Amino acid sequence: MFASLFVLLYLGHLLADYPLQTDHQAAHKADRCATGWAANATHAATHVATCGAALVLGVVVLDDMNLSLPVALVALGWIGATHAFIDRRWPVQWWMTRTGQASWAANGGAAHVDQTAHIAALVIAALCLSV
Repeated sequence: MFASLFVLLYLGHLLADYPLQTDHQAAHKADRCATGWAANATHAATHVATCGAALVLGVVVLDDMNLSLPVALVALGWIGATHAFIDRRWPVQWWMTRTGQASWAANGGAAHVDQTAHIAALVIAALCLSV
């Protein structure tokens, strides 16, 4: 069940991060003002909604998908919170500066570290859901 859960959550993540993320959210989700926090929260809520919809689809379509509603709600909260935290951008910058990746960060590497952090959070959510 872990693999199915991860694929569903990853699909929700991709939908929320690319076709459903507005230009405004992408440009302002890390801003340190009310507009930035609102863009970040709206973007994170989109992740929760799309991942939630993906899980519902899995429960309806897949025979082996049995989820606890409280655990699913905690997992979705985890996804929203970690996504919002990572997308403030400073955590990725902090990581890359302290691990000797400043040059790579300056040449587009931050997007890769960002996505890796998001995927790690999804793996943790899928593991918790599959127990």
